[in-house]
Amino acid sequence: MTANFAALAYLVAGVLFILALRGLSSPETSRRGNMLGMIGMALAVAVTLYVAGIRDGFTWLIIFGGVAVGGTIGAIIAQRIPMTAMPQLVAAFHSLVGLAAVLVAASALYTPEAYGIGTVGTIKVSSLIEMSLGVAIGAVTFTGSIVAFTKLQGLVSGAPVVFPGQHPLNAVLGLTLIALIAWLCATESHTAFWALTVLAFVIGVLIIIPIGGADMPVVISMLNSYSGWAAAGIGFTLENTALIITGALVGSSGAILSYIMCKGMNRSFFNVILGGFGGETAAAGGIEAETRPVKQGSAEDAAFIMKNAGSVIIVPGYGMAVAQAQHALREMVDVLKENGVRVKYAIHPVAGRMPGHMNVLLAEANVPYDEVFELDDINSDFPQTDVAFVIGANDVTNPAAKTDPTSPIYGMPILDVEKARTVLFVKRSLASGYAGIENELFFRDNTMMLFSDAKKMVEEIVKAS
Repeated sequence: MTANFAALAYLVAGVLFILALRGLSSPETSRRGNMLGMIGMALAVAVTLYVAGIRDGFTWLIIFGGVAVGGTIGAIIAQRIPMTAMPQLVAAFHSLVGLAAVLVAASALYTPEAYGIGTVGTIKVSSLIEMSLGVAIGAVTFTGSIVAFTKLQGLVSGAPVVFPGQHPLNAVLGLTLIALIAWLCATESHTAFWALTVLAFVIGVLIIIPIGGADMPVVISMLNSYSGWAAAGIGFTLENTALIITGALVGSSGAILSYIMCKGMNRSFFNVILGGFGGETAAAGGIEAETRPVKQGSAEDAAFIMKNAGSVIIVPGYGMAVAQAQHALREMVDVLKENGVRVKYAIHPVAGRMPGHMNVLLAEANVPYDEVFELDDINSDFPQTDVAFVIGANDVTNPAAKTDPTSPIYGMPILDVEKARTVLFVKRSLASGYAGIENELFFRDNTMMLFSDAKKMVEEIVKAS
């Protein structure tokens, strides 16, 4: 009876998780999706504790104590973390999922009786396979996410780290990893387990360090997928249906999102999985930025140009997120609409530092969803647009992606803002973007640079309108 109840409850939780993912596919339904996911997880946790049949009061105290501590920390982080730090927060959370998979696998290896997978020395081969895959993927996820976190947080350079023989070394380590998995499954050797764990930790670092800053949004999505598969592998070890379903959903959805983003950036999906992309170190050619003249304007200039325009396309980027300028931007757009200006928003698939970063910020400012367009849907509009207002975006508007074969972003589809009649570019300075390369757009004849903090500049434009 208990087993049937648990299976039914886990099925309901799985359906809720699927509906949550469906809801998260659109900003309009994302809140409902989040709520369904929370209900599903609460149900899965409650059923798991019920099935465990815990009667020891001290054990319950430890469980609820852990939930209270973790829940409190999570609530504080959710309240205090700014949207600009969300990508590194996601990377940090992925690392914890990977580490949890490693710890659960180690626990199962040393106390298999508690998991019903045999006794020490006689663990079922199927369980050893599940355990080895879980610990390998979990360890790679842990260290890979830590590296991604340090790059996103600015603790280390976002530039690719490459060295001679890097790919052959990764191939050798990958084959060694497979050999260690075979050794562990054949002998149940604790030495093999820990050698496998350490090697997977090393591989996690090596597959992320060659990835440059411009490709970091794809890395976040990829690590999300890895964390899901690690959870699924451990779900098999624990024989927990909910964990298997949840891990598989996260793993598959993360992989699909990674594929979509790779397609949007003209990257190879298999190179992403193997950590082999973003490794070119050549910078875009051309003269140094500080030696080249640019056309510089003021808030009054920008206000006059946009107020007298027929159409404006706004291109938000990470600089808008840093300045928290989305609310001021919405106010500026309202003023433009009152003057009869048609306004649209153009979102690049990797604008910001994680998938959907700009969409979330614009939704936070109550920007109508029907005014926000993806790259493929709006790129053809730029040649007929009077003004492209770029606020904090850089790499996703850089023409070098189309013209400079030596550029790290060469081949990546960009927003064709240079085709607009006038480009107003809000930026603090002529410094390069996260990819570390100069933006040729700054020096075009139809570009006017507005050097300022994004929020301050937009507020001044509103006052001047």
